[in-house]
Amino acid sequence: MVKKTAELDKKNPKKTQKRADAFTKKRNVHTRRSGKKPRKAEMSEKKRAVFTCLRYASMCMVAAALFTGFYFLFIRPYAYRWKTSNSPKAYGVYMPEGYGVHGIDISHHQGDIDWEKLQTVREDSFPICFVFMKASEGGDFNDESFAQNFSQARRYGFVRGAYHFYNPRTDALRQADFFIRTVKLEPGDLPPVLDIETKTNNMAKLRRDLKLWLDRVERHYKVKPILYASYKFKTKYLNDSVFNSYPYWIAHYYVDSVEYRGEWNFWQHTDVGTLPGIDEHVDLNVFNGTYDELKRMTIPAENNIVER
Repeated sequence: MVKKTAELDKKNPKKTQKRADAFTKKRNVHTRRSGKKPRKAEMSEKKRAVFTCLRYASMCMVAAALFTGFYFLFIRPYAYRWKTSNSPKAYGVYMPEGYGVHGIDISHHQGDIDWEKLQTVREDSFPICFVFMKASEGGDFNDESFAQNFSQARRYGFVRGAYHFYNPRTDALRQADFFIRTVKLEPGDLPPVLDIETKTNNMAKLRRDLKLWLDRVERHYKVKPILYASYKFKTKYLNDSVFNSYPYWIAHYYVDSVEYRGEWNFWQHTDVGTLPGIDEHVDLNVFNGTYDELKRMTIPAENNIVER
C-alpha cells in the first residue's frame, strides 16, 4: 500500500504538496491550542537570549576597563589640580603653604619669553625670585633658548641657574665637558644642576657614571652641584650616602607637602603654572629656606672658575 501511494505521489506531485500543506496546517493548529512551540524554534530563541546576555556583559566589562584605565592614567594623577584646598591660589594653581621663596624652571618648550612682563612677578604676593634654565642635554644638544634666557634672567634681577639633562647612553665625562663649555656661571649664580630622569638596565653603572659627571663639574665650578630627580627615582635608585651629600631638587607634583624624608633644597611642585610673559605652562618651584639662605647657596665671589 505504501509503495502504491508513493507511486501515485510521483505521478501526482500537486496532490502530494496539498497533503503536506494540510499536515503542516494541522500541526500548527495543534501547537497553538497546546501553547507549545516547536523544539527547534525554542532552542534557537534560548541561544539568542544567551548570546545577547554575553554580548552585553562583555560590553560592560570593556567599558569598565576603559574607564578604569582612563581614571588611573588621566584623572587620578592630576586630581590635585581640581580638588578644593584651603591653600592660597596663584599662577593658576594652589601654592604650597609655608614657603616664601618661589621660582620657575624653563627651556625652549616655553618659547619666546617677554622678560619685561615676567619681571612683574618679582613683586607678586608670591614673588618669583629664581629661574633655572635648561642649558644642555647629552653630549651635543644645546637648548636653543638658553643663551637668551640666561642673559635676560641676570638683566631683570632673578637669581639664575642652569641644568643639564643627563642621557645614560652618552659618556658621562663627555656630557660634563659639554655642559662646562656651554655654561659660564658667575658669582651669584646657583650651582650647576644635573637632571636625571631616565633609568637603565644597569643601574649600578648609571650611578657610577652620574658620580663621574658630578665630580668633573664640581672640580670646574668649585661648588657642589645640585641633583634633580623625581621623588620616586631618588628614593628608589639614588637614596644613599653618596648622592644624599648633594643639594637635592625634588620633583613631586600634585601633593600638599613633600613626602621625601631626607633633606631637600628645592621642590618642583607643579608643571602647569601660568605666568605673565610666558605663553606656555611652566614648572613652579619653592626654595626650602629664606631668601638670604638662597643667596648664600650661590657661587661665591672668591671662586676662581677657569673657563675652557
